[in-house]
Amino acid sequence: ATQNEIDGEAATQLIANGCKGIFEGANLPTTLDGQVAVRKHPDVLYIPGKAANAGGVGVSGFEMSQNAQRLQWKPEEVDKKLQDMMANIYEQMTTNGGSGGTLEEGANRAGFLKVAQA
Repeated sequence: ATQNEIDGEAATQLIANGCKGIFEGANLPTTLDGQVAVRKHPDVLYIPGKAANAGGVGVSGFEMSQNAQRLQWKPEEVDKKLQDMMANIYEQMTTNGGSGGTLEEGANRAGFLKVAQA
């Protein structure tokens, strides 16, 4: 999806057709109305782009680090770093989501805390 592509109507239709989750891989593909529609269904996972799209951003950062240090990592090393990074993001979402909180809430809280602590 591209920006603002999943609106309330589209989210409702996705869920009606059996969608189990929306994992944003773009910048703001789900509108506020779309998010509201998804939140009405706690059995549908919603992971905002700040968490779901972090892998691509992270690998770009790995590439910049390699270039700056004139290093070349093996693909397995990059994959391991990416897996560790995404596992850490998931842990932050679950931890910051609190008891009964959603992964979306956890991602938002974790992002806020990261900025506040900077």
